[in-house]
Amino acid sequence: MKRAQFSRPLFPYLLLVPQLSIIAVFFYWPAAEAIRGSFFLEDPFGFGSTFVGFDNYYDAVTGSEYLNTARFTLVFTALVAFFSLALALLLAVKADIVLRGAKTYRTLLMWVYAIAPPVAGLIGILLFDQSIGPITDLAGLFGYELKLGVNYWDTAFAMVLVSVWKQIPINFIFFLAGLQSIPRPVREAAMIDNPSGLSRFFTITFPLLAPTGFFLLIINITYALFDTFGILDILFKGEPANNPITLVYKVFLDGFRGNDLGGSSAQSVILMVLVLVLTVFQFRFMERRVHYN
Repeated sequence: MKRAQFSRPLFPYLLLVPQLSIIAVFFYWPAAEAIRGSFFLEDPFGFGSTFVGFDNYYDAVTGSEYLNTARFTLVFTALVAFFSLALALLLAVKADIVLRGAKTYRTLLMWVYAIAPPVAGLIGILLFDQSIGPITDLAGLFGYELKLGVNYWDTAFAMVLVSVWKQIPINFIFFLAGLQSIPRPVREAAMIDNPSGLSRFFTITFPLLAPTGFFLLIINITYALFDTFGILDILFKGEPANNPITLVYKVFLDGFRGNDLGGSSAQSVILMVLVLVLTVFQFRFMERRVHYN
């Protein structure tokens, strides 16, 4: 392999300076400030702070509200990741075999990805509106009254549905690319050896998609934990009340609404550690079952 040669030894490091500066300013510095602030009881107006050690962490992990939020976040993340991946894979398999109108079909499935999370949340409010919402009207046909923002489970259902809808396109793109990268001779040999399409998918196609699936699993878990914030904030209309919330939204509520800067910093550090542990676990244990060909 031919290596790139630079006439000046410092030039490659200069090329890295813009990217490293962005990472330092928007990631390392806020992370360091969150860790520092988690050990203090801070005045919300910046007039002073008191060192309290690990009290903020203790109050967070022993509070019933935080534990209930953590349990809901776990269920919410699992549902969003599972249905986003499963539906996207189903659509990708169908799109892969479409011959006529394939470009139109794929475009209609991918355009949702261009919608910003707050806009997706606004569309969700329209879909679940008490007066004009089509999903609310559909539920009414079966004698059930959906109450977004009032009923705990109705709000949780809307959160999952809108979050899944927003994430399907990016999963679809990757799954479709993975399916189209499978060599045609492999597919033809599989069709000869195994006439059952369903059995052929789980024994041949699905294992070959394992690297793509593993990558998307990490992406979807991260999305459910963090990137759904914009959707949830719009769905709650700024008034979460007794509705279900996720850990990242609780950090926002406690920090910017409750003015508990130290407590919210401790919660953000806990969430950061949990994501780190989860990522290490996925790469150490789950990746062993993934085979890269």
